[in-house]
Amino acid sequence: METLLLDADAVDEHSPTTAVVDAVEAAFAAHARGDTVMPAKSYVDLPRYDGDFRSMPAYLDAGDWDAAGLKWVNSHTENRRRHDLPTVMATMCYSAPETGLLLSIMDGTTLTTKRTGAAAAVATDRLAVRDATTLGLVGAGAQSHAQLDAILTVRPIETVVVADADPDRAAAFVEAVRDRVDARVGSIPEAVACDVVSTTTPVRDPIVDAADVGAHTHVNAVGADAPGKHELDDDLLAAAKLVVDDREQCTHSGEINVPYAAGRLTDDDIHAALGTVVIGEATGRTPADGVTVFDSTGLAVQDVAAARVVYERASAAGAGVAFDLLGR
Repeated sequence: METLLLDADAVDEHSPTTAVVDAVEAAFAAHARGDTVMPAKSYVDLPRYDGDFRSMPAYLDAGDWDAAGLKWVNSHTENRRRHDLPTVMATMCYSAPETGLLLSIMDGTTLTTKRTGAAAAVATDRLAVRDATTLGLVGAGAQSHAQLDAILTVRPIETVVVADADPDRAAAFVEAVRDRVDARVGSIPEAVACDVVSTTTPVRDPIVDAADVGAHTHVNAVGADAPGKHELDDDLLAAAKLVVDDREQCTHSGEINVPYAAGRLTDDDIHAALGTVVIGEATGRTPADGVTVFDSTGLAVQDVAAARVVYERASAAGAGVAFDLLGR
């Protein structure tokens, strides 16, 4: 009857990549089958503090297990300068669906990073060419590491090209991963010519041109998570086989939100939601496909599925700090 408190290190230690990828895949499938409850993300705007809170609740029934939880995440743009705190922080509350007992309070920032990489791996497995061996990364932040870790579980990546506005950060990424892959710093055109590409930047003006992308490249568009953000040019999106994690979220705040609002893209341009591809209701990559794009905004069911992985493994290992929240 106790609640388990898990910090970032514990979440990282007890979220093996393969297990998280499998859990996120199950979450996509449950969502496509209609076996989830996932209210829209709600916002608490705090303009006096240059920030906001977002709540992301969800329940999913994966068949042989179910799970529920709530991610509470902030975005305070002045945190670094004013308070020496991260701009974005997240906390995951993981609960037992049957009783409502709060099973765990865990770091949600590390959890988010890992489930985002896992979602790209699920998409890559369905949409990239089977013999993909090269990965291009546009952006060399924390998410770039999660993308590489997860995509390595579904494709035999041998070569990585990373492009970043900060050359020192790109060089640090190469140094960190060179024991696993042949990695080098390159330009954006060099990165997006690879078999698989993940873009993880916060830009509002597209930095990936259609002319630079490989003829059969798969792109995981991860960076756009709010209205106005936009990494890939409209011509690329219009020509690609376009798969989204959730139609409503993507048209509002995903990679396609800008051209969709402008009427450059319509519902007819969206091939499918990824969950329908996972369960076989829609096609993934076919021999006739050229460029494919996965628009990833992040779903609360992914957080809940990943949290279950962490909780089950941490509990079995006796990790974290257990406390009696109910006072019984």
